[in-house]
This record gives sequence, structure tokens and C-alpha cells, in this order.
Amino acid sequence: MTKQTEAFERLLKIMNELREQCPWDKKQTIQSLRHLTIEETYELADAIIENDMPNIKKELGDILLHIVFYARIASETNDFDISDVIHALCNKLITRHPHIYGDVKVENEEQVKENWEKIKLKEKESLTDDGFKSVLAGVPVSLPSVVKAWRIQEKARAVGFDWEKPEQVWAKVQEELNELNDETNSENTNQAKIEEEFGDVLFAMINYARFIGVNPEDALEKTNKKFIKRFQYLEKQSAADGKKMGEMSLAEMDEYWNKAKTL
Repeated sequence: MTKQTEAFERLLKIMNELREQCPWDKKQTIQSLRHLTIEETYELADAIIENDMPNIKKELGDILLHIVFYARIASETNDFDISDVIHALCNKLITRHPHIYGDVKVENEEQVKENWEKIKLKEKESLTDDGFKSVLAGVPVSLPSVVKAWRIQEKARAVGFDWEKPEQVWAKVQEELNELNDETNSENTNQAKIEEEFGDVLFAMINYARFIGVNPEDALEKTNKKFIKRFQYLEKQSAADGKKMGEMSLAEMDEYWNKAKTL
């Protein structure tokens, strides 16, 4: 028995004991665990952004616990168990990597991704009565909007609907910015139209991010964290100097902000 197998069997044994003996664990359902799983996923995302390997290890463990927990609950109603989950995953990985487990040839990462999306679409088509399934049907409705836009664009790209060069996308960004600017400076201001144009700018920027190899969700979160760090420096240092937020001029606050930028 390998150490990985031993560790996994130990986890399954503990999960079974908790489900049978712990009042809280016995009470849980697949539905009740959902919001906790989402929370754990975001905690993992935070640890990854910080490149905090000890916490990444911890959060991965928490998510693994949830996977095992869901499977244990489902096994009680004979819907599926953890072996079904694992075998289904293995089968999917083999099917979606025909360049490894078949005779398909690929030259780069992009072709791998395109094949993945095409195979995924075929799998979904086989599940429908009329044989039709949109390329975009696999994008979860509840995804955060930035991630959703990214996935929509990737799926469209997989079937050839995409720009060819980054400069074309950048031109589209400029076009959308101009349209937003025209709308915000219009004599007959239409807030709904401004919102629409702003959304178009964001969508175009996310598109451009793909072309320059930047994950927009990660980039924005890093900027959020940078802003928080600098703003909290401003708060702490100004308080140490006997000043109060809300009573300082913008110029005074800028002095602290510029100092924070050098740290």
C-alpha cells in the first residue's frame, strides 16, 4: 500500500466515523454543505493569491474533506460513492486527452484547450433530447462575472469565434471606451445605456487580458489586496501622527499613500 493510498483510506475511515457518531456531521446534507464548500473554495483562492503554501495545503485538505463528505452522503441513498466519483473523473480525463490516450496530434497548449472544449460539447450534446447544446451552456450561471466572461470567451474561441491578434482586441477596447465616454457626456444621459457601455468595456478588457496572458480575476484581486495594504498604512500612520481620517485633505492623505507605495 502506498502512502497516498494509506492516507486516503484513513480519511475515508474518519469520514465514516464522523458521519455515524458526530451529531453535527450526521445532520449535514448535500444542500447544507454547499455554502461551506463555496467558502472553502474562496479561502483556497486567497491562499493561492498569497502563494502561501502551508495554507494552500490546509485549504486543499478542507476541500478534499467536502468531496469525501458529499460522496459519503450520496452513498447512503445509493446514488454514488467516492469510487464512482473517482472513476468518472478518470474516464473523463482519458476521454478529454486523446493526444495522450489516443491518436490525436497536438502542437501546443491552445490545441489541447480547443480539443477539450469540443469533446466537452459533444458529451453535453449526447445528454439532450434534441441533440443541440450551446457551446456556452457549460458556463455555470453562478460564476462571478469576471470569471464567467473569461470562460465565455474561451469557449467561443474553442470553436473559432475569436480575434486573431492582440492589437485587434486593444482596438476594440479603445472603441468601447470611446462609446462609454460619448454616453457619459451625452446631453440626454441614459444611466441604463451607460451601464451597458461600461459592461462592454469590462468584457473587452477581459478579452484583451486573455490575449496578453493575464488572468483578469487574479490581476484584479492582487490590485484589491495592494489597495487594502496601502489604505491601511494610511489609516495607521495618520492615526499615529494624531490625524483623523475624514478630516485630512486629499493632499495630506496622498503623502501617506505615496509613502505606502514605496514599502
